[in-house]
Amino acid sequence: MDRQDLENYLHEHIPLSAAMQAHIDVLKHERVVISAPLEPNINHRETVFGGSASTLATLAAWTLVHSSLKRLELDARVVIQKHTMTYDKPITDRFEAVCDRPAEDKWQRFLSMLQRRGRGRIHVQASLNCQGQNVGQFGGDFVAIKS
Repeated sequence: MDRQDLENYLHEHIPLSAAMQAHIDVLKHERVVISAPLEPNINHRETVFGGSASTLATLAAWTLVHSSLKRLELDARVVIQKHTMTYDKPITDRFEAVCDRPAEDKWQRFLSMLQRRGRGRIHVQASLNCQGQNVGQFGGDFVAIKS
């Protein structure tokens, strides 16, 4: 699945991503970057609505896990179990969520559990950036369930 196919998938199956005008900028084995403009995500203070910021970070983390499993030809449903979000600065312009794959030992443990038990859990982190500055942090636990 290439970047455009995955972006189309998100927009079709998670309509909020289309309404936010989320765009996959980077789709690699070890990194996903998804961005969105301010305008469709604006709040009453003319900054990004917190729910939009959290959603973009969740999308980046989910996309990293989902696309990595697809590359390995592992058919699994990926769902978020819980997350935390920290907002450090107001987001005043186009913003992005950057998600790097967890450390190799954690990733391998996740894959091993998925293969052995049919489900695995992994903690994934993402950062929110705007105009080259870090503006927030996301941490989420995702569960993959073999289909």
